[in-house]
Amino acid sequence: MSENITLSLAEVRELSESVLTSNGFNEAHAQAITDIIYTNQLGDCQSHGLYRLFMCTESIRSGRVSGTAEPTITDAGPAVVRADANDGISLLAMKAAMPMLIEKAKKNGVAALAINRCFHFSALWPEVEMLSEAGLAGMAMLPSHAWVAPAGGTRGLLGTNPFAFSWPRQGKAPFTFDFATSQFARGEIELYRRAGKPLPEGVAIDKDGQPTTDAEAAMDGAMLTFGGHKGSALSLMIELMAGPLIDDLTSKESMEAAGDKPEAPYHGEIILAFDPYLLSGGRVAENNDRAERLFADVIDQGARLPSQRRQAAQAFNSERDAVEIPKALYDELVALKA
Repeated sequence: MSENITLSLAEVRELSESVLTSNGFNEAHAQAITDIIYTNQLGDCQSHGLYRLFMCTESIRSGRVSGTAEPTITDAGPAVVRADANDGISLLAMKAAMPMLIEKAKKNGVAALAINRCFHFSALWPEVEMLSEAGLAGMAMLPSHAWVAPAGGTRGLLGTNPFAFSWPRQGKAPFTFDFATSQFARGEIELYRRAGKPLPEGVAIDKDGQPTTDAEAAMDGAMLTFGGHKGSALSLMIELMAGPLIDDLTSKESMEAAGDKPEAPYHGEIILAFDPYLLSGGRVAENNDRAERLFADVIDQGARLPSQRRQAAQAFNSERDAVEIPKALYDELVALKA
């Protein structure tokens, strides 16, 4: 018997929306969340695809997440948009604010979106690729829960603190990267735990601050940043940029607000947009050529660009109109609808 099950892309969307609506999310939230889950599953980003429905349902069942909250969008300045998610999942607020962010970036060259009072559960690359699809370069960052120890530390203080960037390419898929500043994303460790597989060395410590490859012990202990003190410094920068800078919570404060429960982190997010036309003095075509030479040099050395694997998976799965997921995961998701 196969360990995987094949779902059509329509079935992926239907499964996600039905799980969400049966657990209390209204249609607008369910669609906004599903858009991102669908996009991640299409690219075989398993830890941020349908698996994330568990965190969504845990959070709304706890009573802390609002499944019907209407976001409040504020024009806060010539180049600033503020979006209050009003205790909802961040994605509806992001979707509502994105047109104003794009407009301001194209008018001023640079613009920022601050999303506050939100629960965030998803990858960031779909958000910055919305900007590159509009011809803008984009960055996004946010904290999470205090699951990660700083370099040399012994307990969780920082979040997994992802950072994403996307660069528009003329006639090609954008150059995009999205990575946590921890060695692993929290969702990846959970997938290792579910599969009963040992973690790689150097990813986590146990509750006593000792190195561990046991995923269960890692969940009770803390993850480690990539690159030692360099990743730790980047993670601290993200805490500041998406926390105090926009008047929102740090990862430790988010964890405290959740009472250490396994819910989606509650905090803020900052998205920055840059217009290549205004910032280059209108020399977009010339500078696009220079960027393409840079990308070509990477590939010429036998290296690959970030997101190439994911973009290839998106194209492959779109062509066959299907994805594969573990049957055990499918069965658990169907049960969530009850």
